[in-house]
Amino acid sequence: MADGSDGVSGPGLAAFNRLPAAEAERALLGCCSSTHWAGRVLAGLPYPSPGALLDGSDLATLALAETDLNDALAGHPRLGGRDLAGTSAREQAGVLTSGDAARLELAAGNDAYERRFGHIYLACATGRTAGELLELLRARLGNDPQTEWGVVRSELARINRIRLARLIGGES
Repeated sequence: MADGSDGVSGPGLAAFNRLPAAEAERALLGCCSSTHWAGRVLAGLPYPSPGALLDGSDLATLALAETDLNDALAGHPRLGGRDLAGTSAREQAGVLTSGDAARLELAAGNDAYERRFGHIYLACATGRTAGELLELLRARLGNDPQTEWGVVRSELARINRIRLARLIGGES
């Protein structure tokens, strides 16, 4: 969790804190599709600092049950997919610029992961290449399901932090 010195700054936090609840919830669901996560983050309003918002997000992510994690996963496209747009395309830029061979290997890895765990492979793709994501995927295939849910939760927390930072006007 952040100690408040995470380097995120954005004048948009005050505006976010003032949003009507329904609008704030929509904005949060744009960051993470788990309604449980969005509700917990929303309950913490107003946040005194960007770091407090990110810490609130981390706590909300830690509180997600497996069902809630599945809701969150439903909002993420498959890593390396060809039909990416918007936020996902920006986050997966390193994958999108990889060669066809790397993307095919990642697709095969995704298939193996989904057969093993029953859900999509989630990893924070920001700043990572297809090769790096494939290496992580292969290592994670050795996890037992409980350990893997912990890794998914950690990766989701990283993604949520990046998206929240963008939401309030900072980059992370």
